[in-house]
Amino acid sequence: MKLTETPQGNAVILALKGNVTGGPDVDAFREKLQQLLAGGQKNVVIDLHEVQFMNSTGLGMMVGGLTTMRNAGGDLRLARTADRIESLLVITKLITIFQSFE
Repeated sequence: MKLTETPQGNAVILALKGNVTGGPDVDAFREKLQQLLAGGQKNVVIDLHEVQFMNSTGLGMMVGGLTTMRNAGGDLRLARTADRIESLLVITKLITIFQSFE
């Protein structure tokens, strides 16, 4: 997984690219969220347009990120979710806890 950061208004867009399957990617994602919080940034949008595959560990990473940001008084939202990832969110009913935008 590749992660790029783009500030936008009062949020930061984190664009993920490739496969989100856990391992060192989870640690990198958590570390990035902690860096953002340390810098005072509490609102994150995850751009999933270029995610090819996501497994249960990747879903757990997203839920963990949402919990981290909400516990800090912020939020984590999803954007440009690829069809295959959208289907995964619907099947697991996680679509009900994430706000998702085009």
